[in-house]
Amino acid sequence: MSRHVAIVTDSTAYLPPRTMERHGITAVPLTVVLGDQALEEGTEISARSLAQALQKRRPVTTSRPSPEVFAATYRKVAESGATGIVSLHLSSEFSGTYDAAVVAAREAPVPVRVVDTGMVAMALGFCALAAAESAEADGTIDEAVTAAEKRAAGTSAYFYVDTLDYLRRGGRIGAAQALLGSALAVKPLLQLDDGRIELLEKVRTASKAIARLEEIVAERAGSAQVDIAVHHLAAPERASALADRLRARVPGLADLHVSEVGAVIGAHTGPGLLGAVVSPR
Repeated sequence: MSRHVAIVTDSTAYLPPRTMERHGITAVPLTVVLGDQALEEGTEISARSLAQALQKRRPVTTSRPSPEVFAATYRKVAESGATGIVSLHLSSEFSGTYDAAVVAAREAPVPVRVVDTGMVAMALGFCALAAAESAEADGTIDEAVTAAEKRAAGTSAYFYVDTLDYLRRGGRIGAAQALLGSALAVKPLLQLDDGRIELLEKVRTASKAIARLEEIVAERAGSAQVDIAVHHLAAPERASALADRLRARVPGLADLHVSEVGAVIGAHTGPGLLGAVVSPR
């Protein structure tokens, strides 16, 4: 390892493998429980398999990595030459992943700073990239943490789901919000707010909801230099079309990532998810 500060995140960051390899970022996998099978996200279950299971109404739950898994990761990273680690994770409102990392950090062979980013998907991924870029510039642990927290503070995430039922079942959105979003066949637009999923707007049809999602993202991006990620689950055509429109509408667009979310997030949103992350540089 050429730099002293290493970056660890988790599998819900959904960073492209080549990007992780280039920046030396390590991702600890969360687990998807499908029936009686516990499968690691990213290696043992694909988003497509997850979507098919959800469509067949098979029981699906998710679980955090254990502190022991984090401890083994920290040891491995330290053995590769790191003298400090910044460990960045999805919102503690969604998962106990942050708590497990905190437990493991106490016994790590090198200093570990664990950060609850309040984010998920590429909103988390952009934070990890900011920390990695700081570390690559010989930044200290504190400087890498500051870079990640600054990126998180400026990042917004919005998404459309066909139904709030999956979020309600997983306890990620309140029953009252789910009922409100389902009333009169309304299509919900949601946002990440203070680490939680909140109902942002209600739109009458899927096409109008997606058009409104595009408007919100373009308005949020403005003319600043921004990175954008478009996520989906079992909706590649929707994602590709939205990405093309955003390329034409956002004058300060730096990088645009299009990817299918993994099984952990997909289990709580259901097929048809279309999301967008806006992250100013």
